[in-house]
Amino acid sequence: MKIGQVEDGTAIGSAIVSSVDHLRDSEAKSKIVILLTDGVNTSGSINPLTATEAAKALGIKIYTIGAGTNGEAPYPVRTMFGTQMQMMKVEIDEKTLGEIAEKTGGKYFRATDTDSLESIYEVINQLETTARKEKKFEDYDEWFAVALWPGLGLLLMEWLLRHTRYRRLP
Repeated sequence: MKIGQVEDGTAIGSAIVSSVDHLRDSEAKSKIVILLTDGVNTSGSINPLTATEAAKALGIKIYTIGAGTNGEAPYPVRTMFGTQMQMMKVEIDEKTLGEIAEKTGGKYFRATDTDSLESIYEVINQLETTARKEKKFEDYDEWFAVALWPGLGLLLMEWLLRHTRYRRLP
């Protein structure tokens, strides 16, 4: 593999392990992962179901979302004429995604468009509510002086001019 070259594929198992590693030392009451994928596990060296066992052992819940249209979708392909769009079959491993969610206490969802994905995130947000306290600090600067001093200067200049050169005549 050359430097800068990205391997094409979907590494669901690697994504789960990476997420579990980030959440492993968290002291949060609720630890969740939202796995959004548009395909089948085709790369990576870790089996998704093996990675799921690690998540389950650490009490991490995984919500899985299969995203994409049914049938075919346009996909960019490199050819000798440059990058061109070709229709490719969309294949989502719903069985594995369902198993991952079920084993960890999460749920599997299917999103076919932006609206359905938005509603899925709303459902997950309702399922996973944890009250937490946040410290809020506000740092602000007073900018009134930027207008105050020039305004006072203009008022003073008007008063001086009225009482000297531009006096009113009786």
